[in-house]
Amino acid sequence: MFATIDQILDYKTYSSLHNAHKKRVDGLLGDFYVYRGHGVRHAILDFLVEYYSFRKSKLSIWTPGVGVAVEHESHDCLNGAIWEHSNGYSFVSLEKMNPKKDAALRWILSLLKAIDDRPPVFHCHGMHEWAMVYKSDEIRHPYLELRLPSKQIDDFVESQSIGCSHVDAFRFFTEPARPLNKFQPNRETQIQMDQPGCLHVTMDLYKWAYKAWPWIPSEIMVHALELAIDTRILDMQASPYDVSMYGYNAIPIETAAGRQTYSSQQESLSRRAEPIRKSLIAAYERFLDP
Repeated sequence: MFATIDQILDYKTYSSLHNAHKKRVDGLLGDFYVYRGHGVRHAILDFLVEYYSFRKSKLSIWTPGVGVAVEHESHDCLNGAIWEHSNGYSFVSLEKMNPKKDAALRWILSLLKAIDDRPPVFHCHGMHEWAMVYKSDEIRHPYLELRLPSKQIDDFVESQSIGCSHVDAFRFFTEPARPLNKFQPNRETQIQMDQPGCLHVTMDLYKWAYKAWPWIPSEIMVHALELAIDTRILDMQASPYDVSMYGYNAIPIETAAGRQTYSSQQESLSRRAEPIRKSLIAAYERFLDP
């Protein structure tokens, strides 16, 4: 399976783009390795590196996506597994996309299109992180202090209407919190339930980008990663955890002012997500046969 080549880059241009991309990735994730080197957990960056488990060694490789070839004298300078070589040109290979991977990517494309056609909802107020510690002695981030006593957290959760529609947030709810949620999302209903206002849906754009690596342009992946980092910051600021050790102030959603701030920032992130999602859809459609 080969894509039509409609753009050719000389090797000098490729090398410049690759080096700039690697520097950008190092800048985004550098603090993770600084903290890790000192044996310190980082609740924001750990999530982006561990939960979204895409190796930095791959993320750091610049790829133009399908349809672009690199011209050079020797393919030894482009000898990674992602490249095919022919007549002095190298291009990202589609040959290694097996039927199982093809089916998974088609499911992702269907999900992205469904989300893109759906209006955003902004009234969840980040309650998912609170539902993950509700009536539990075991918390997901034991290296962080809680901002409020457990009893106050439990009382607040019980006072709110919880409407989390994202399966990968809901699956971390404590057992007592699950019946309090308006929805019971699962993998089978994800295409019907994911909506563009959800913080986890916004962060997942990074996952859907790297799932299509190396067949999508690296620029899309980095934009999605930048957005995921900013979204995770809001996620943890609005949580019951104290993230001041990382230099972030709490957004106290247990107050009316905090909920208003959260919703405003949630809307801003959703607006940033829209062009990235549309770019992902276009990139997927480019390499997936109709």
